[in-house]
Amino acid sequence: MISSDGIRGYNDMIILFLVMHEASYGYEISKQIKELSEGKYIMKETTLYSAFTRLEKNGMIESFYGDETNGKRRTYYRITEAGIGYYKEKCEEWELTKDVVERFVRSI
Repeated sequence: MISSDGIRGYNDMIILFLVMHEASYGYEISKQIKELSEGKYIMKETTLYSAFTRLEKNGMIESFYGDETNGKRRTYYRITEAGIGYYKEKCEEWELTKDVVERFVRSI
C-alpha cells in the first residue's frame, strides 16, 4: 500500500484523469482508483469528497445529478477546460518530481 502522505499532492491529478473522458460519481471513482493501482492505493472517502469540493470550487470540475438509482440521485463529476490545463501542469510537475526523487533511490 502507498502511504497517503507520499501521494497526497497528486490526488487531484488522479481524480481529473478519471473524469477526463467520462463523467463519473464518487463510488465509481474510488473503485477505479483501487483497481487501476492494483490495490496499492485506496483513497479514503473523506479525501475523495474534500478533493471534489476543492476541485469544483477552483473550477477544475463541475458536478451534476445523474439518473436516480434506488431512490437516491448520484452526483456526477466532469472535468472543465481549466481542469484539463491543471491536469497537464500536474503531469509535468510529476515528471520533474519523479526525476528528482529517482536520483536518490538506489538499491543497497
